[in-house]
Amino acid sequence: MKSAMIVTQIEEFTKSKSKVYIDQEFAFVLYKGELRIYGIEQGKEVSTLVYRQILGEVLPRRAKLRSMHLLKARDYTCAGLRDKLCRDLYPEAVIEEAIAYLLSFGYLDDARYALDYIRCYHDRKSRVRLEADLRRKGVAKVVVETAWQSWREEGNEQDETDQIRRLAEKRHFDAQTADRKAWGNFYSFLLRRGFSAESIRKAMKNHLCDDFYLT
Repeated sequence: MKSAMIVTQIEEFTKSKSKVYIDQEFAFVLYKGELRIYGIEQGKEVSTLVYRQILGEVLPRRAKLRSMHLLKARDYTCAGLRDKLCRDLYPEAVIEEAIAYLLSFGYLDDARYALDYIRCYHDRKSRVRLEADLRRKGVAKVVVETAWQSWREEGNEQDETDQIRRLAEKRHFDAQTADRKAWGNFYSFLLRRGFSAESIRKAMKNHLCDDFYLT
């Protein structure tokens, strides 16, 4: 690292924050008041000492506080929080330091997140849909599988046939009067929601109708 670096551009990021470019490359985001505190001005030098202070103290502290603020509103996966901090343009090393800090205190826990998600949505979403949602949120497959096991060990079982029955009621699907086209549309809808053909057939026979079209 050079003993001094040149601030080549300062660009507004939000009303209160600015993006700072050093030697033509994006470096970090600072509050406008911090630009004055650290003497960051376009065309002027930034000492190695100030640069290290910003990256090693100012931004890590802010990233941790930002993360804690986000977690007060709702739970996040590691990937979800990492994405939030990336959007705020924190450097990668700063983000990883914040994530490690939160993990060390149990503020972030993908296993807990997955289990809570299953508890919340098991009666509204198929297992396939739940797993896809969690994987999309960045939860590892093995963590999702462990969460399902923990949920079952609590004495729970998922009843997809009952979910299908309630979806039929919600969509005002009348199995007794539906024609082939209506059956096909409802069947396709359930497949898109992640229900297996076996669960759909079982629900149709047990709850809706003994005579149905599935072609």
